[in-house]
This record gives sequence, C-alpha cells and structure tokens, in this order.
Amino acid sequence: MPFTSQFKIVMYAASMLICGTGLLFTLLNRRTDKTQNKIYVSTLIMLILNCISEIVAAVAQPYSTTSPAAAFLENAGNYTYFLIHIMVSPVFFFYVLVVCGANIKGKKKRYILCAVPCILGELTVALNPVTKWVYYYDNNMLYHRNWALMLLYAGAGLYIVMAVFMLMFSWRALNPKRRIALIYFFALVIGGLCVQFYFFDLRTELMGEALALLGVMISIEIEDDRIDADMGIYNRRALSADMNTYLVSDRSLYLLCVKITNTEIIKRATGSDSTDALSRLVAEYLRTLVPRYYIYSSSPGTFIITLLDENEQKAVWLANTIITRFEEPWDIGDNVIPLKATVMAASVPDRIKSVSDALYMADSPVPKKLEKNILTDSDLDYLLRRAAVESAISKGLDAENFEVFYQPTYHVGTRRLHGAEALIRLHDPDLGNLFPDEFIPIAEQIGLIDEIDAYVLRQVCEFIKSGIPARYGMDCINVNLSVLEFMQPAFVDRIVATVTEFGIDTKMINFEITETIAASDYITLSRVVRALKKQGFRFSMDDYGTGYSNMQSIFRLDFDIVKIDKSILWSAEKGQMGRIILDSSVRMIRQMKRKILVEGVETEQQLKMIRNLGVDFAQGYLFSRPISKTDFITLLEKEL
Repeated sequence: MPFTSQFKIVMYAASMLICGTGLLFTLLNRRTDKTQNKIYVSTLIMLILNCISEIVAAVAQPYSTTSPAAAFLENAGNYTYFLIHIMVSPVFFFYVLVVCGANIKGKKKRYILCAVPCILGELTVALNPVTKWVYYYDNNMLYHRNWALMLLYAGAGLYIVMAVFMLMFSWRALNPKRRIALIYFFALVIGGLCVQFYFFDLRTELMGEALALLGVMISIEIEDDRIDADMGIYNRRALSADMNTYLVSDRSLYLLCVKITNTEIIKRATGSDSTDALSRLVAEYLRTLVPRYYIYSSSPGTFIITLLDENEQKAVWLANTIITRFEEPWDIGDNVIPLKATVMAASVPDRIKSVSDALYMADSPVPKKLEKNILTDSDLDYLLRRAAVESAISKGLDAENFEVFYQPTYHVGTRRLHGAEALIRLHDPDLGNLFPDEFIPIAEQIGLIDEIDAYVLRQVCEFIKSGIPARYGMDCINVNLSVLEFMQPAFVDRIVATVTEFGIDTKMINFEITETIAASDYITLSRVVRALKKQGFRFSMDDYGTGYSNMQSIFRLDFDIVKIDKSILWSAEKGQMGRIILDSSVRMIRQMKRKILVEGVETEQQLKMIRNLGVDFAQGYLFSRPISKTDFITLLEKEL
C-alpha cells in the first residue's frame, strides 16, 4: 500500500479515535439530555462516520484501477463523506446558537432560512454521480475536484462566519471557559480547512475538527464544576452563569423559587442536621416535573427552576403542583416529616432584571406577613425593596448616611437619668429613614454588619470622650451586639483596641445581648463576656421574655442588667396572667442579684406598676423616643 494511503488511514483512524473517546465519555457520564448535548453527540457521530468513509476510500484507492469492487468502495466512501460532512458546519452553527442562549423556538423561520445553504449543498452532492459538479474520477480512477466543491467550502465558511458573528454578539453571555472553547474550535477547524484546501492529500480537516470537539467537550460539555454531585442538579455557580446568558440573549422565561421554610424541624425530628438528605429528596421530586438541567440548588432548602419560553399560566400550574406535594409528609430516613414551602414565580426580564435580582429571590427570607404559599406579581415587591435597602446600606457607609440616635434610661424611683441606649438609623436620599428592624438583617446577610457595629461603637466612644455623658451623671451607654459579630475570633481584641484608642473608661459602655443570641452559643458567648468584663465593660440581657432559653445558663453569664421586654409589661397591664408573669420575672431576676430595666414604659400607670415591684430602671416613650445626639444633648440640658 502506498505511503500516501497509509498516512491517510492513520490520520482518519486517529481522528476517529479522538471522536470515539469524546462520544464514549459523554455517554458514560449520561450528559445527553440537553439540546446542546444532543447536537454535540450528533456532530461526533457524523465525524466518526466521515472517518469510516474515508478509511474505506483510502484502503480501496490503491486497488481501484484494477478492481471494480475497489473502485466502487472508493467512490462510495468519498460520496458518503461529502453527504455527511456537508452537515457538520451547519450543525455546529446551531450548537453555538444553543450554547449562546439563542431563542431558536421563537425564530424558526429565520433559522430555517439559515439551513438553505446546507440543503442546497446536500442536493449538489446527492446529484454528483450524474452532474460531476463536486468531484469526478477520470479513466485512470484519479480523483479530481470540480467547481462546486469550492462552493461547498464557501458554504462551510458561511456557517463559520455566522457562528463567529453569533459568538461576538453573545460574548457577554458566555463565561471565559466557553469563550475559549469556541475560539479554539474555530481556530482548529479553519486551520484544518485551509491546509486541506491547498494540500488536499494531507487530509487535515477531520483531524482539526476532532481535536476542536475534544476541546469543546472538556470546556463546555463536562459540567462537573456546575453540578451538585449529591443531587444531580445545577449549583449556584451555574445559576449565575445561565441567568447571565438568558438576560444577555434577551430570553423570556419564568423563574420558580422553591423555599422550604421550616428546615429546623428536621433537627428536632431526627436529632441531627439532615438538610442534605432533605435536599436530595426534594431535588429528586422536582426532577419528575422538569428536566434536571432546568433545576438549580442555590442553598440548602432553596431551589430555582427555569421555565424557558413558558407563560405565567404554566408557571402557576407548576407552582401549585409543587405546593400540593408539600401538603403531604416526606420520608427522611426513618422519620416522616411535614415540610412547609413557599414558591415564588417571577418573569424574566419583566420582574427579574439581573442576576442579582435572581439571587435576591433565592437568598431573601420570605416576609412573615406574606402568608401565601405561592407568591407572584405584587407579592414579590419586597424583593425590589430588599435590593433597594441593600444598595442604601452599601452607599450609606461611604456617604455617611448612618446616624446614631439615643434613647435615655431612668432610675424608676427618682426619675433621675441613668444612661441611654445607642440605636442606629439610616437616612437614605431615596428611601427616607430606615429602621434597624429592616436593614440590620440585610446587613448581616451581605456581610456589612461589622462595619455598622464598628461605626456605632466609635460614635459612642466619641460621645463619651466629649465628657457630656459624665457631666450629666450618666452611668453608661448601651451598645447592641449582633450575633455574627461576637462569634468572630478577633472580636474582643477589636473592641478593646477601639475603646483604648479613645482613652475612655470601659465602664461607660454596656453591651446589650438579646436573650435569643445568648441561648444560641453559650460557650462562645461566655468566653467573650468573661474577656470583656475583665476589661471593665458591662453587659445587659436585652429582650428578656421573648425567647425560649436555658435561663440557668444565661444567668451564669454574669449580666449586670436584665432588660424585660415591653411585651411583658403591656401584657401585665391588660390582664392577671400577664401581671403574674411580670411579677415572677422580676422576683426571679432579683433573687439572682441582677439589676432590672423594663422597656416600653409609656404611661404613668405603667411606671407606678414597675416601681411597686422594685424595678431599677425604665425606658420608653413616657420619658423620650430615640432622638439624635443633638436633641439628646438638648434634653440633658433641660433636665439638669
């Protein structure tokens, strides 16, 4: 066999091995359900058939002049090659469209028109045995290219140009890996085409395409970094990337966000955190409703479903189907657990206009006042509000829109000033005045609570350093601590460093910790409290009576003051049962030798009630609302 034929066979066999490897890997990983997977597999199969056709032609070619059978096989091999290979470029063009997120369903006529060059090329090849326009054999069975072959090359080039144009148009919709993979493909294919066009016997076209598809498989088809291995669905990273693709490509779709709202029941029922088992179970159920590549897990207990090119009716129907399933219990291990869920349905891009909006929907807790199981349209306005508040927090730190207010506390018996509680406020030019109940939870979620707490502490230290609090006989100023802040290892050192910088007496600062926080991590909190009390700081338990905690452990934390929540005071004024609770609480705290402060005192009758019980301090609108530092100083001057 001539060396040229041997070289061709080796080249085609190597190309077939590369394509076969890609096909086998794709099938073994069961990544054949998406449209882009199907197109990719189809392209590999076409190239494998091309390689087989060309191997048959190369094997038969040396004997074609003497053997009619060999001549037939050579002719059949080349004929089959052209019939199949004509489709490679247009098929990959459609692969690029899908990867770039183009809406093929909504523009069928346009893409049918794009198939016209391929159809004309197939007809030209199919008629070649009669017309000889593409290629022909002379009497000595020598292969000759004809004028129509140049048109076929031009057609392939046209599809490549259209694919490149689509790539450029959708550049922002692609992540770096996909960009590199597609550029790699185009470079190898164009290079292989050019080499074979000028040096036909080298037959580099199939090799270039095989290597290019291998690169595409590694960078695009292998999605290990996008898939949650435990659940077999996409992860948060994939959600961000795909949403960006849809938005840049101007795709219309609906997002369904499924949020399980009582995951804490799992620990109570099973004695362990089986959230992963729950997530796998719910993911398995969702996969029975929609294909797995439309489902994303953004966080434990939260799932996002994308419904491409679907209307609101389909989204609401699916939401109702999911809610109906959650009305039945779930089997997690040996336990039967009732789960609650809320499903949010939002259109893209009408309501969800950015990747951040989609993540807001996934991450934001559902407001308690929204008691519906399915939220749509105006029900989701809180998402817009949350995004605006988050922006206000971020801008507020740089623009100095935060301000510390003070609410004074008084001795119950003498009504003499005792101290004040520092309360943060946010004045946003667009949203107006924002209160902590709204922006503090969001600040904790976006990681800015430390900066806010640091701002409050520095403002309080600066106020104490001015000498005004001491001049008016204030014992201390209360500063609230967030649960995220005191859990940090360097918290104590940071607090001490800040106060030392201002050179003030540490006894002037009284840190407030809510009962709920105190019960959440007693070991960590006790270490922090001990370390700071050694430095002279004081501590108060805030909101006593609102949590369900181990009181023995909490009172071992050596609080200086226990602040009884206003709800207990108001209940005591309304009925006998409330009075019993207030009396019992005061008696127990006194027996533990702690000072008592009652919040929410608004009337003289309430003040008289707690005075008779022997309460030490009071705070409430009877004395003053939270006011700015300037107004607080004015208040102090009036009371002097």
